[in-house]
Amino acid sequence: MKHDVNYTMLTDFYELTMGNGYLQTGMAQRVCYFDVFFRNVPDGGGFAIAAGLEQVIRYIEDLRFDEEDLGYLRSKNCFSPEFLDYLRDFRFTGDIWAVPEGTPIFPREPILTVRAPAIQAQFVETYLLLALNHQSLIATKSNRIVRAAQGRPVSEFGSRRAQGADGAVLGARASYIAGAGGTACAMADLMFGTPATGTMAHSWVQMFPDEYTAFKTYCQVYPTAATLLVDTYNVLHSGVPNAIRVFRELGITDGGIRIDSGDLTYLSKKARKMLDDAGLPGIKIVASNSLDEYIIRDLLTQGACIDSFGVGERLITSKSEPVFGGVYKLAAIEEDGTVVPKIKISENAAKVTLPHFKKVYRLFENATGKAMADYICVHDEQPDFTQPLELFDPEATWKRKTITDFTARPLLVPIFQNGALVYELPSIQEARAYCGREVDSLWDEVKRFEFPHNYYVDLSQKLWDVRAELLAAKH
Repeated sequence: MKHDVNYTMLTDFYELTMGNGYLQTGMAQRVCYFDVFFRNVPDGGGFAIAAGLEQVIRYIEDLRFDEEDLGYLRSKNCFSPEFLDYLRDFRFTGDIWAVPEGTPIFPREPILTVRAPAIQAQFVETYLLLALNHQSLIATKSNRIVRAAQGRPVSEFGSRRAQGADGAVLGARASYIAGAGGTACAMADLMFGTPATGTMAHSWVQMFPDEYTAFKTYCQVYPTAATLLVDTYNVLHSGVPNAIRVFRELGITDGGIRIDSGDLTYLSKKARKMLDDAGLPGIKIVASNSLDEYIIRDLLTQGACIDSFGVGERLITSKSEPVFGGVYKLAAIEEDGTVVPKIKISENAAKVTLPHFKKVYRLFENATGKAMADYICVHDEQPDFTQPLELFDPEATWKRKTITDFTARPLLVPIFQNGALVYELPSIQEARAYCGREVDSLWDEVKRFEFPHNYYVDLSQKLWDVRAELLAAKH
C-alpha cells in the first residue's frame, strides 16, 4: 500500500539553498554520484541489515512541489524566481542502485548510489537517509533479538513506545523483514502485511469480578486463540492455576499464557511444570517485559521454559544504540562524459570517503555457500573472479588472505533508470525470506554479539590507487 503523505518538503533547508545556488551558477545539470554508506555497526555487531528501500522508491515516485510548497519557499525571500519555476516541474530523472532490503551490510560499502543532475541528487539526501537509517537500525536490532531467541518466535510489541506513528508502523515493517514473526501494530499489518497478533492487557482481567471469570470469558470469546495474561495478581498462586482451570473446563489444549513481570526464568519453569502436571503440554508460554537480545540469551542459558517472546521498547527504539549513522557523500561527477572521482578528507581517518562510481560484489565460498568477503571496485572494472583473489583485513591491512573457488554476486541492483522504476519490489514475505537466507550465509563468527569476526570488505587495486592518488593530491 502506498503512503498517502507526500514527503517532498521533508528536507533539510540547505538542500534547497544549495539547489538554488547550483541553478544560479550553471551547475544544475552537472551529473553527480552520491553514495549512502555507514561507518559503524550498531551495538558493536558484526553486520547490519538494510531496510527502507520501498519507502525510498515511493518517495522518489511522488517527488513534486505543489503551489503551497512554492508559496512557502517564495515567502522565505531567498530563492530566485528561476529556481521556483524550476521546482514547479521538478521530477527525479536520474538513476539509483541499491542493495535489496534484508541484505546484510557492512561499514564503508555503498548500500545505495544516486546518479542524477546536481539539484536532484542533492535534494533527495534527507529523505533517503531518514528512510534507510531508521529502518536499517530497527531491522539490525530485530535480527539480533531474533537470533538470540534461537528459533523461538519473536513478536514486535513496541508501538506505544515508538518515536511517532511512522516509527511504530515502519519499525514494525523493518522488524518483520529482519525475522520477527509478527507485530502488535494493526496498521503495520494493514499497510504492509506484517501479521498482527495480540490477546489481552491487565485491564481486561481487572474489568471482571475475579481472574477466573476474566480468563473464562476471554476463552469463550476466542476458544481457538486464547493466550491468558497470568501476572495481574500472582503468577503461580492465582494466574496459572486459574488458567489451568479454564483450559481444562473448556477443553483447550493449544492455547497459551503470557508472563509480563517478575523473574521470567523461575516463573516460566514453575509454570511449565504446573501446566505439564495438569495434562496441558500443548499450552505455550509467552514472555514479555523490557526484553532485548542479551536478556533473551540469558533466559535461555538459564533454562527458561519460554516458547515465544514479545519485545517492545528496546526493539522499536533500538534503545541500546538509537542512531544508525548512515551518511550521503559525493563520490564522483561527470565532466564531458567522463566520471571524475571525488573524495572527502577529514581529520578523522574514519570519515575519509571512498571515491568514484563503484560496484560491490559479495563473494561466496562454493564449498559451503558462506559469504567470505565483499569486494568494491570501480564501475568500469571487470574483475576476473576465476582467478585467486588476495584480500586485506579491513581493520588490519597487513593481514591478508587468498581465496579461491568462489562465486561473486553483485550487491547493488538497478532501482531507477532515467527516472523510471525498473525494480520489481518483492513482497514483504519475500524480503523476509531473503533476509533469512542471507543472514544464514554468514559465518557464525560474524554473527557473534560480542567481538564478532571482522568481515573482509576490500578494495580493488584500481580503486585503492585512485583513493591514494586523491589523498596525495590533497596534501
